[in-house]
Formats: sequence, structure tokens, C-alpha cells
Amino acid sequence: MPTAPGGDERPTAVVGRYAIYDAVASGGMATVHLGRLLGSAGFLRTVAIKRLHPQFAHDKDFAAMFLDEARLAARVQHPNVVPTLDVVVDGTELLLVMEYVRGVSLSQLTRAARDQGIRLPPRVVVAIMCGALHGLHAAHEATDEKGDPLDLVHRDVSPQNVLVGVDGIARVLDFGIAKAAGRVHATKEGEIKGKLLYMPPEQMAAEPLSRATDIYAAGIVLFESLTNVRMFAGEQEAAAIKRIIQNDLRMPSTIAPELAPFDAIVARAAAGEAKDRFPTAFEMARTLEQVMTPATPAEVGAWVQRLGAGVLDERAKMVAHVERSSTRSKPPPAVTGSDPRMLAAQLAAQMSAPFASGTAPSSGSMPSAPVASGTFSSGIQARPAGVALGHDGSQPTMTMVQPAPRRSWAMLFVGALLALLLVAMGVIAFLVLRPQVPAPAASAAPSASAAPVVTATAEPSASAAVVTTPVVTTPVVASASASPSATPVAHPIATATPAVKPAVAKPKVSCDPPYTIDKKGHRHFIPECVQ
Repeated sequence: MPTAPGGDERPTAVVGRYAIYDAVASGGMATVHLGRLLGSAGFLRTVAIKRLHPQFAHDKDFAAMFLDEARLAARVQHPNVVPTLDVVVDGTELLLVMEYVRGVSLSQLTRAARDQGIRLPPRVVVAIMCGALHGLHAAHEATDEKGDPLDLVHRDVSPQNVLVGVDGIARVLDFGIAKAAGRVHATKEGEIKGKLLYMPPEQMAAEPLSRATDIYAAGIVLFESLTNVRMFAGEQEAAAIKRIIQNDLRMPSTIAPELAPFDAIVARAAAGEAKDRFPTAFEMARTLEQVMTPATPAEVGAWVQRLGAGVLDERAKMVAHVERSSTRSKPPPAVTGSDPRMLAAQLAAQMSAPFASGTAPSSGSMPSAPVASGTFSSGIQARPAGVALGHDGSQPTMTMVQPAPRRSWAMLFVGALLALLLVAMGVIAFLVLRPQVPAPAASAAPSASAAPVVTATAEPSASAAVVTTPVVTTPVVASASASPSATPVAHPIATATPAVKPAVAKPKVSCDPPYTIDKKGHRHFIPECVQ
């Protein structure tokens, strides 16, 4: 039960990542609790947790069947079905985690109306039943990942499993537990006493079931919601079973004549033979809407607030205490010089650590444990550190611990951008200043003014010019025999010039005497001596 405002609400158990709090409802197979999802990075969410009784959780066959049905139920996604969020198996614990909806069950509504001596308006009943029928139809039409029909049957349609929210929307509960409940009923009938009053004859006879099974139960629920009278009120269980097998049912008009338009719908939905019932839950909903216009969600929500005020107020207090116990009362002091995302992750890890270990946080103080500069271990992965987390008994605390220097990603990005810019400028400069090699001259004999050469003389004679190097490597031209009219040209670019054979110096000729005498005694004048 909820504690006084400001009290210390603690979870009764922690299973996996779920903290389980006080029960809000109890049945023959399970107890419904408020729960809190303790996610990573400080994510928290209030959920409803159906916790199976230990005797069922210990039954391996039952547990396997329950888990299989729950996985199938997760395929049903419809506004009129309370979604199954998770299934948890932890040792002897077997949990079905569902979305928490602020509202009351249809059985609580009718009970509150009966206590006040009134009945729910027919338009409100039509709206609630049409919503439930649309949810059932969505389950009946559900398919698997391959698109094959799942042939889901709820098998436990009853006022306890129709939840009406303050938003005026009716939702069907407990897909996934119904088939298991049916099997347990065969061996432990006393533990689910009362559910068989909504079973059709074929279900009692253990015959194959279909969507017609749920339509039969919906017909019984429609009668009881309209009349606020149980179909088999005041009868022993054996007598009730006999009437079900004989299909001896009462009609709404027998309780209130103004409800006569609904007689045909109840008679067809709860027919003894499955083939005589509505073919689909959707068809039954359409027929109801034709008989009477459903109330708007706002009208239904107003009746929920009126008849369920006591339950809703008590539940709201419980939720407030549950949420307060799993969140800090005020934010921690701001710390400068550190990454706020890092601080948030560290704080979330510190707060969720007691729950992850399976124990509630103690009321005593927790000494602050400094963290080595450079790393922070949260039990999941190493994180950059610079902060020590502690606890002062009421909320977590944070202390600066010589944060390791952090390199800014922005600075790295700017540096890389500047490097790329410098490389691009170098490429452009190379393309612009690249030397251009001129085409070779058309004439074979290079002129003295077009191609500079370096010359030297072997003798101090102006006519004996010898080329000492065929390739010019400097822009300076040196010449010892060049005439004053031949101005040397300084070319800035090194060019290749044709190779010139060096002149061979002739030996000196003696002209004393200026002739030679051969073997026959003839004289031959030397040409160089007679010029």
C-alpha cells in the first residue's frame, strides 16, 4: 500500500532491470504490481508487471507455454490492446511486463455502479464493448514475421481483462496468459475459479478453439455490463456449467425491458454452436454500433473518473511514490570544465548501481570514491573521467578530480582543414610556376645569339674555338673569341645544344727548305710554303 507523502517507498524486489513495487491487483494465477524500468543513461519508465505465483513459475511446462504465448502476444499491436513490452525469466521469477495505463477494469466499473445502485449507460457500454471487440479482432488477425496467421485466441475474455482508461479507450489485457490459464484449469480448476463462467461449451469439452470462443465470452460480458447482473448469479458452479452446456442463457430484456434491442446480439454471440455466432469480432462491433451510437471517449472517460475515483486516486499516490523513490529529488550542482554528457552518464550509472545489484539504496551515507584521472568505470565500459561521484544520504554528489586533458574535436577538424588547404595551394603553385620547355630551333646550325655556348681556346688564336661542353647549365655565357658584335645571350632556362666536334690543330710545317725530295730525286714543294 502507498506510504504517506514524503515516505520512503522501496521496491519489494528487483528482477533484471525492473524494480517491483506493491501489488495493485491479485488473481488466481498472478499478481499485478506497479514497476519501474531502470534503463541506462538514467532512463526510467513506470510499467505494470504481472508476476506469476511461485507454483506456476516452478512448473517448467507451464513456464515454457506461458513464454511462447507471450512472444506471440507481442505481435498484437492495436490501440485497443494493452501492449506487452517484455517477458522476464530470472530464477523462480516469471514476469510479464505491460504498459501502464491509468484506468480501471470493466469489472471495477460495474461493481462501483452496483454499489451506487445505478447501471452504466448503454451508450457507454457499447463504446467499451466495441473497443474491446476491435482489440480482439486485431489479435485474431495477427500474423507472424512471414505473414502467416498466428490464429491467436484470447481464451480468457472477462470484465477483469478489459481495461478502460481515463482517456475513454477500452483495452484488452492478458494476451499470452490465456492459453496457459486454460491448460492449468484442467488440473487446478480451483485456482482460477470464476473464469469458466465465460467459457463456451466447446472449451469445457476440450475441443479445438477458434475466435468464436472469444466472441462467446464477449456476449456474456455484454449482458453483464448492460444489466449489471451476473449471467449465473446465485447459482452453484455445477448448475452454471449445466446451463452453459444446454445454452440456457438469459437475455438483457429480462432484466430491463429497454435493453431489448440487445437481445439478438447477445443470443447470437453466445450461441451454443460456434458456427451460429458472429463470424468475427469486428462484425459483432459493427452490429452493436448499428443498434446504438457509441458514446464518445470523453463521455466514457468522465464515467471512469466518476465511478473509479477512489481507485484512481489511490493508484495515483502509489505511482507518485514509486516515481519519487527511483528519481533524485533535485538536480546535482553544476560542474564546469567537463562534458555534460559524460556527467549525465556517470550520474545515471551511480544511481542505477544499487538496483542493478539487486538491493535497494541504503539510507546511510555513501562515501565519495575518487576516480583515477583519465578513466571512469561504470560497470559497462571505460569512460573519460575528471569527476568523483558520491552520495550524501539524500542525493548523489559530484566532485572535480583533475580532469584529464581533452582534445577538442573542433580543433582537430580545423587543423585537418588547414592542412588540406596548404596542400591544395602547393599543387596550384606548382602548376602555375612549372617551367615551360621551348621547342627546338628549325635551323640545324645554331646561331651565336640564339643558343649560348661556353668556348675556350687552345692557343691564343682567334680562329681556334673549341666547345668544351655541349649542354648549358648556367645562364652566364663565357667566350674568349667572340667578336664585339656578338653579344652573349643569357637564357634563364637550361637548354640542350647540338654537339660540335672540336677542331684538330694541324702540326707546324718547316719551310726550310720549302720542298721535299722523294726517292727518285724529284722535288716536291710544300703547299703551305709557297702561299
